[in-house]
Amino acid sequence: MSERAVCVIGTGLIGGSLLRAAEKAGREVWGTAASEATAAEARADGFTVGTDLDAALRRVVETDALVVLAVPLPAVPDVLRRIDAIAPTCRLTDAVSVKVAVADEVARYAPRARYVGGHPMAGTTESGWAAGQASLFADAAWVIATDDGLDLEVWADVAELAWACGARVVPAAIDEHDLAVARISHLPHLLAAVLAAVGAGEPDDDLPLALAAGSFADGTRVAGTRPELVLAMCEGNRDALLAAVDDALGRLGAMRGALASTGGLAATVKAGYAGRQRWAATRDPMPERIRLDGPGVLAELREIGRRGDVVVGWRE
Repeated sequence: MSERAVCVIGTGLIGGSLLRAAEKAGREVWGTAASEATAAEARADGFTVGTDLDAALRRVVETDALVVLAVPLPAVPDVLRRIDAIAPTCRLTDAVSVKVAVADEVARYAPRARYVGGHPMAGTTESGWAAGQASLFADAAWVIATDDGLDLEVWADVAELAWACGARVVPAAIDEHDLAVARISHLPHLLAAVLAAVGAGEPDDDLPLALAAGSFADGTRVAGTRPELVLAMCEGNRDALLAAVDDALGRLGAMRGALASTGGLAATVKAGYAGRQRWAATRDPMPERIRLDGPGVLAELREIGRRGDVVVGWRE
């Protein structure tokens, strides 16, 4: 397994956890933070983190390191401009929650980079360096882009980083990834926001919140995420999210019609129960080992992801 060095741009929850996990796995790691205060926190914990992006990228060139973008989507273009100026052909991946938008930005601002998109499906409602933890990615799905034409050597670098962090690799085309996360990540954030607002009700009536217990807490958990982070990922995946919202509105409309006309909620409740049971059945995916040679390997990887299976290592 490769021990390639890793440079993480952005040291919030995901980037900070990635630095910790990669360092624990024996990798040489360094990174950059948006603020000196965050950089100082990371250095106090023993990590090489500063605010000089150009210096970090020069070290990337010297070591042929893998660069990981772990910044919010709106910050990606400025980082890519510096990458194109300092390390234009670097090995590049990311941890941003949308993939088509990032791929488009890479093509525009750093077209020579050897880019393979990534998205570790892990997180909490907390943010910042202090919230990071080396175990964040343990047994988590880590999506790696599998669109035709990708650099398979860099694909292997990203897969080995994911495995080093304890994750399981899910291969997927970037457009399929964005459609999927719109339904299982971005829409839940919006529904949680709506549920939290409905539960809060009128400003002078705290009785509903005083009675709120497990179902309200579970249903609104992600509404505690910093609004700017939710806005960045949801607005960055607008087209796919609109389709998911339309689906949800159609189901809510049908449910309301049934409740108003017959008083019945069976169709909605049973469909939800079936969906939850189906999700539970996917918690034990089939582990696959692969080879990155031969024709059609990326198409084969996409099929693994569509089956809901995961890649756990190389096949001899």
